[in-house]
Amino acid sequence: MKSSNFIPTVLLGAAVVFSGASQARTVIQNKGSDTLVNVAQAWAEEYQKVDSDVAVAVSGGGSGTGIAAMINGTVDLANASRKMKDSEIKQAKDRGQNPVEHVVGYDALAVFLHPDNPAGTVSLEQLKSIYGRKGKAEKWSDLGIKVPGCDSDKIIVVSRQNNSGTYAYFQEAVLGKKGKYRSGTLDMHGSKDVVDLVEKTPCAIGYSGLAYATDHVKMACIEKEAGQACVNPSVATAVDRSYPIARPLFMYTNGEPQGAIKDYLDWIMSDTGQCIIVNKGYAPAKTVSCE
Repeated sequence: MKSSNFIPTVLLGAAVVFSGASQARTVIQNKGSDTLVNVAQAWAEEYQKVDSDVAVAVSGGGSGTGIAAMINGTVDLANASRKMKDSEIKQAKDRGQNPVEHVVGYDALAVFLHPDNPAGTVSLEQLKSIYGRKGKAEKWSDLGIKVPGCDSDKIIVVSRQNNSGTYAYFQEAVLGKKGKYRSGTLDMHGSKDVVDLVEKTPCAIGYSGLAYATDHVKMACIEKEAGQACVNPSVATAVDRSYPIARPLFMYTNGEPQGAIKDYLDWIMSDTGQCIIVNKGYAPAKTVSCE
Protein backbone atom coordinates (compact mmCIF):
# COMPACT_ATOMS: atom_id res chain seq x y z
CA MET A 1 0.00 0.00 0.00
CA LYS A 2 1.46 3.31 -1.10
CA SER A 3 1.02 5.71 1.77
CA SER A 4 3.33 7.46 4.14
CA ASN A 5 0.96 6.49 6.96
CA PHE A 6 1.33 2.75 6.38
CA ILE A 7 4.54 0.81 7.01
CA PRO A 8 4.70 -2.88 6.01
CA THR A 9 5.86 -5.09 8.86
CA VAL A 10 5.46 -8.50 7.22
CA LEU A 11 6.77 -9.20 3.72
CA LEU A 12 5.77 -12.84 3.31
CA GLY A 13 2.13 -13.83 3.00
CA ALA A 14 -0.62 -11.28 3.63
CA ALA A 15 1.06 -8.08 4.78
CA VAL A 16 0.27 -6.51 8.13
CA VAL A 17 0.38 -2.73 8.19
CA PHE A 18 -0.14 -0.16 10.90
CA SER A 19 -2.04 3.08 10.48
CA GLY A 20 -1.16 6.34 12.18
CA ALA A 21 -3.32 5.20 15.09
CA SER A 22 -1.21 2.01 15.30
CA GLN A 23 -4.17 -0.21 14.42
CA ALA A 24 -3.04 -3.40 12.73
CA ARG A 25 -4.61 -4.16 9.35
CA THR A 26 -3.97 -7.07 7.00
CA VAL A 27 -3.60 -6.41 3.27
CA ILE A 28 -4.12 -9.29 0.83
CA GLN A 29 -2.57 -8.72 -2.60
CA ASN A 30 -4.83 -10.09 -5.36
CA LYS A 31 -3.73 -9.80 -9.00
CA GLY A 32 -4.32 -11.30 -12.43
CA SER A 33 -7.13 -12.25 -14.79
CA ASP A 34 -8.98 -9.44 -16.54
CA THR A 35 -11.97 -11.79 -16.75
CA LEU A 36 -12.11 -12.02 -12.97
CA VAL A 37 -11.12 -8.47 -12.06
CA ASN A 38 -14.66 -7.09 -11.75
CA VAL A 39 -15.91 -9.89 -9.52
CA ALA A 40 -12.64 -9.82 -7.54
CA GLN A 41 -13.22 -6.13 -6.87
CA ALA A 42 -16.81 -6.83 -5.83
CA TRP A 43 -15.62 -9.57 -3.45
CA ALA A 44 -12.99 -7.24 -1.98
CA GLU A 45 -15.49 -4.42 -1.40
CA GLU A 46 -18.10 -6.68 0.19
CA TYR A 47 -15.51 -8.39 2.40
CA GLN A 48 -14.76 -5.03 4.05
CA LYS A 49 -18.19 -5.38 5.68
CA VAL A 50 -17.27 -8.85 6.93
CA ASP A 51 -13.83 -8.03 8.32
CA SER A 52 -12.82 -4.38 8.33
CA ASP A 53 -9.34 -5.33 9.57
CA VAL A 54 -8.60 -6.97 6.20
CA ALA A 55 -8.15 -5.03 2.96
CA VAL A 56 -7.93 -6.82 -0.39
CA ALA A 57 -5.91 -4.92 -3.00
CA VAL A 58 -7.15 -5.99 -6.45
CA SER A 59 -5.44 -5.36 -9.80
CA GLY A 60 -5.86 -6.91 -13.26
CA GLY A 61 -3.41 -7.12 -16.13
CA GLY A 62 -4.24 -10.64 -17.31
CA SER A 63 -3.79 -14.18 -16.05
CA GLY A 64 -0.15 -14.15 -17.12
CA THR A 65 0.49 -11.12 -14.91
CA GLY A 66 -1.07 -12.79 -11.87
CA ILE A 67 0.76 -16.05 -12.49
CA ALA A 68 4.09 -14.22 -12.90
CA ALA A 69 3.47 -12.51 -9.57
CA MET A 70 2.77 -15.90 -7.98
CA ILE A 71 6.00 -17.29 -9.45
CA ASN A 72 7.92 -14.30 -8.06
CA GLY A 73 6.23 -14.50 -4.66
CA THR A 74 4.80 -10.97 -4.82
CA VAL A 75 1.09 -11.80 -4.58
CA ASP A 76 -1.14 -13.66 -2.11
CA LEU A 77 -3.88 -14.61 -4.58
CA ALA A 78 -3.30 -14.95 -8.33
CA ASN A 79 -6.47 -14.83 -10.45
CA ALA A 80 -6.40 -16.88 -13.64
CA SER A 81 -8.89 -17.84 -16.32
CA ARG A 82 -6.66 -20.74 -17.33
CA LYS A 83 -4.69 -23.40 -15.47
CA MET A 84 -1.06 -22.76 -14.69
CA LYS A 85 1.23 -24.55 -17.12
CA ASP A 86 3.58 -27.27 -15.87
CA SER A 87 6.51 -25.03 -16.81
CA GLU A 88 5.07 -22.18 -14.71
CA ILE A 89 4.57 -24.45 -11.71
CA LYS A 90 8.17 -25.61 -12.06
CA GLN A 91 9.39 -22.00 -12.22
CA ALA A 92 7.41 -21.20 -9.09
CA LYS A 93 8.79 -24.20 -7.19
CA ASP A 94 12.32 -23.33 -8.30
CA ARG A 95 11.76 -19.95 -6.62
CA GLY A 96 10.44 -21.52 -3.43
CA GLN A 97 6.74 -21.07 -4.19
CA ASN A 98 4.14 -23.86 -4.11
CA PRO A 99 1.08 -22.86 -6.20
CA VAL A 100 -2.19 -24.43 -5.04
CA GLU A 101 -5.22 -24.23 -7.35
CA HIS A 102 -8.72 -23.20 -6.23
CA VAL A 103 -11.72 -23.20 -8.60
CA VAL A 104 -13.87 -20.21 -7.62
CA GLY A 105 -16.40 -20.24 -10.47
CA TYR A 106 -17.05 -20.97 -14.16
CA ASP A 107 -17.37 -18.78 -17.22
CA ALA A 108 -18.96 -19.16 -20.62
CA LEU A 109 -16.62 -17.61 -23.19
CA ALA A 110 -19.04 -15.80 -25.50
CA VAL A 111 -18.51 -15.07 -29.20
CA PHE A 112 -19.67 -11.53 -29.94
CA LEU A 113 -21.02 -10.16 -33.22
CA HIS A 114 -22.23 -6.73 -34.28
CA PRO A 115 -26.03 -6.51 -33.77
CA ASP A 116 -26.55 -6.06 -37.52
CA ASN A 117 -24.73 -9.31 -38.30
CA PRO A 118 -27.41 -11.80 -39.43
CA ALA A 119 -25.40 -14.82 -38.21
CA GLY A 120 -27.13 -16.39 -35.23
CA THR A 121 -25.24 -19.66 -35.08
CA VAL A 122 -21.51 -20.27 -35.38
CA SER A 123 -19.82 -23.69 -35.25
CA LEU A 124 -16.48 -24.42 -33.60
CA GLU A 125 -15.18 -25.38 -37.05
CA GLN A 126 -16.17 -21.98 -38.43
CA LEU A 127 -14.45 -20.25 -35.50
CA LYS A 128 -11.33 -22.26 -36.22
CA SER A 129 -11.52 -21.21 -39.86
CA ILE A 130 -11.84 -17.55 -38.80
CA TYR A 131 -9.21 -17.48 -36.06
CA GLY A 132 -6.80 -20.25 -37.05
CA ARG A 133 -3.53 -19.69 -38.88
CA LYS A 134 -4.58 -22.07 -41.65
CA GLY A 135 -8.19 -20.93 -41.66
CA LYS A 136 -9.88 -20.23 -44.99
CA ALA A 137 -12.56 -17.79 -43.79
CA GLU A 138 -11.28 -14.28 -44.46
CA LYS A 139 -14.53 -12.74 -45.68
CA TRP A 140 -18.06 -13.06 -44.32
CA SER A 141 -19.14 -14.26 -47.75
CA ASP A 142 -16.80 -17.27 -47.26
CA LEU A 143 -19.33 -18.33 -44.63
CA GLY A 144 -22.33 -17.45 -46.78
CA ILE A 145 -23.08 -14.33 -44.75
CA LYS A 146 -23.68 -10.75 -45.92
CA VAL A 147 -23.30 -8.23 -43.11
CA PRO A 148 -25.06 -4.85 -43.52
CA GLY A 149 -22.58 -2.00 -43.10
CA CYS A 150 -19.57 -4.23 -43.79
CA ASP A 151 -18.83 -3.00 -47.30
CA SER A 152 -15.36 -4.58 -47.43
CA ASP A 153 -16.82 -8.02 -46.55
CA LYS A 154 -13.54 -8.64 -44.64
CA ILE A 155 -13.85 -10.35 -41.26
CA ILE A 156 -12.26 -8.14 -38.60
CA VAL A 157 -10.88 -10.76 -36.21
CA VAL A 158 -10.76 -9.43 -32.64
CA SER A 159 -8.73 -11.33 -30.06
CA ARG A 160 -6.94 -10.76 -26.74
CA GLN A 161 -3.28 -10.16 -25.96
CA ASN A 162 -1.22 -13.31 -25.46
CA ASN A 163 -0.74 -12.82 -21.70
CA SER A 164 -4.49 -13.28 -21.28
CA GLY A 165 -5.93 -16.51 -19.91
CA THR A 166 -8.92 -15.92 -22.17
CA TYR A 167 -6.57 -15.90 -25.19
CA ALA A 168 -4.94 -19.15 -24.04
CA TYR A 169 -8.21 -20.92 -23.28
CA PHE A 170 -9.84 -19.92 -26.58
CA GLN A 171 -6.71 -21.08 -28.41
CA GLU A 172 -6.87 -24.53 -26.83
CA ALA A 173 -10.66 -24.97 -26.92
CA VAL A 174 -11.19 -23.73 -30.48
CA LEU A 175 -7.87 -24.02 -32.33
CA GLY A 176 -6.62 -27.15 -30.57
CA LYS A 177 -3.56 -27.76 -28.40
CA LYS A 178 -1.18 -27.20 -31.29
CA GLY A 179 -3.33 -24.62 -33.06
CA LYS A 180 -2.07 -21.09 -33.64
CA TYR A 181 -3.88 -17.82 -34.23
CA ARG A 182 -3.80 -16.31 -37.70
CA SER A 183 -1.73 -13.17 -38.17
CA GLY A 184 -3.47 -9.82 -38.41
CA THR A 185 -5.86 -10.20 -35.48
CA LEU A 186 -6.70 -7.10 -33.44
CA ASP A 187 -5.43 -8.04 -29.97
CA MET A 188 -7.19 -6.08 -27.25
CA HIS A 189 -5.84 -5.44 -23.77
CA GLY A 190 -9.08 -6.09 -21.88
CA SER A 191 -12.31 -8.06 -22.16
CA LYS A 192 -14.42 -4.90 -22.26
CA ASP A 193 -12.26 -3.55 -25.09
CA VAL A 194 -13.22 -6.56 -27.24
CA VAL A 195 -16.94 -5.95 -26.75
CA ASP A 196 -16.65 -2.20 -27.31
CA LEU A 197 -14.83 -2.73 -30.63
CA VAL A 198 -17.32 -5.32 -31.91
CA GLU A 199 -20.20 -3.01 -30.98
CA LYS A 200 -18.76 -0.26 -33.21
CA THR A 201 -17.53 -2.48 -36.08
CA PRO A 202 -20.09 -4.30 -38.31
CA CYS A 203 -17.34 -6.48 -39.86
CA ALA A 204 -16.00 -7.68 -36.49
CA ILE A 205 -16.17 -10.87 -34.45
CA GLY A 206 -14.63 -11.22 -31.00
CA TYR A 207 -14.62 -13.39 -27.89
CA SER A 208 -14.79 -12.48 -24.22
CA GLY A 209 -16.28 -13.55 -20.91
CA LEU A 210 -20.07 -13.75 -20.68
CA ALA A 211 -20.06 -11.15 -17.89
CA TYR A 212 -18.96 -8.50 -20.41
CA ALA A 213 -22.04 -8.94 -22.63
CA THR A 214 -24.14 -5.83 -23.28
CA ASP A 215 -27.40 -5.07 -25.07
CA HIS A 216 -25.35 -3.49 -27.88
CA VAL A 217 -23.78 -6.71 -29.18
CA LYS A 218 -25.07 -10.11 -30.25
CA MET A 219 -23.87 -13.40 -28.75
CA ALA A 220 -23.60 -16.31 -31.17
CA CYS A 221 -25.20 -19.67 -30.41
CA ILE A 222 -22.34 -22.18 -30.69
CA GLU A 223 -22.48 -25.57 -32.41
CA LYS A 224 -19.96 -28.11 -31.19
CA GLU A 225 -20.31 -29.92 -34.50
CA ALA A 226 -21.83 -28.48 -37.67
CA GLY A 227 -25.49 -29.45 -37.87
CA GLN A 228 -25.82 -30.21 -34.15
CA ALA A 229 -28.11 -28.19 -31.94
CA CYS A 230 -26.36 -25.01 -30.90
CA VAL A 231 -26.00 -23.89 -27.28
CA ASN A 232 -26.25 -20.30 -26.08
CA PRO A 233 -23.74 -18.98 -23.54
CA SER A 234 -25.33 -18.57 -20.10
CA VAL A 235 -24.69 -19.19 -16.44
CA ALA A 236 -26.76 -22.39 -16.65
CA THR A 237 -24.90 -23.79 -19.68
CA ALA A 238 -21.57 -22.94 -18.06
CA VAL A 239 -22.59 -24.81 -14.90
CA ASP A 240 -23.67 -27.97 -16.74
CA ARG A 241 -20.79 -27.57 -19.24
CA SER A 242 -23.15 -28.01 -22.20
CA TYR A 243 -21.78 -24.80 -23.69
CA PRO A 244 -18.76 -25.80 -25.80
CA ILE A 245 -16.51 -22.94 -24.63
CA ALA A 246 -17.07 -23.03 -20.86
CA ARG A 247 -14.12 -22.94 -18.48
CA PRO A 248 -13.24 -22.91 -14.79
CA LEU A 249 -11.95 -19.74 -13.12
CA PHE A 250 -9.06 -20.08 -10.69
CA MET A 251 -7.37 -18.46 -7.76
CA TYR A 252 -3.86 -19.67 -6.87
CA THR A 253 -2.28 -19.45 -3.43
CA ASN A 254 1.28 -20.15 -2.34
CA GLY A 255 0.72 -23.38 -0.43
CA GLU A 256 -2.51 -24.24 1.33
CA PRO A 257 -4.09 -20.96 2.43
CA GLN A 258 -3.80 -20.00 6.07
CA GLY A 259 -4.92 -17.18 8.32
CA ALA A 260 -6.58 -14.19 6.67
CA ILE A 261 -6.11 -15.64 3.18
CA LYS A 262 -7.91 -18.86 4.15
CA ASP A 263 -10.71 -16.90 5.79
CA TYR A 264 -11.14 -14.82 2.65
CA LEU A 265 -11.16 -17.83 0.30
CA ASP A 266 -13.62 -19.65 2.58
CA TRP A 267 -15.90 -16.61 2.39
CA ILE A 268 -15.59 -16.50 -1.43
CA MET A 269 -16.74 -20.12 -1.51
CA SER A 270 -19.61 -19.43 0.91
CA ASP A 271 -23.15 -18.83 -0.35
CA THR A 272 -22.62 -15.08 0.01
CA GLY A 273 -19.40 -15.07 -2.02
CA GLN A 274 -20.77 -17.40 -4.68
CA CYS A 275 -23.93 -15.32 -5.11
CA ILE A 276 -21.71 -12.31 -5.82
CA ILE A 277 -20.04 -14.15 -8.71
CA VAL A 278 -23.49 -15.19 -10.00
CA ASN A 279 -24.70 -11.58 -9.84
CA LYS A 280 -21.66 -10.57 -11.90
CA GLY A 281 -22.69 -12.95 -14.70
CA TYR A 282 -20.55 -16.00 -13.94
CA ALA A 283 -21.47 -19.52 -12.89
CA PRO A 284 -20.81 -20.55 -9.27
CA ALA A 285 -18.28 -23.18 -8.28
CA LYS A 286 -20.93 -24.99 -6.26
CA THR A 287 -24.72 -25.27 -6.14
CA VAL A 288 -26.09 -22.13 -4.53
CA SER A 289 -29.48 -20.42 -4.21
CA CYS A 290 -29.38 -16.67 -4.68
CA GLU A 291 -32.17 -14.11 -4.44
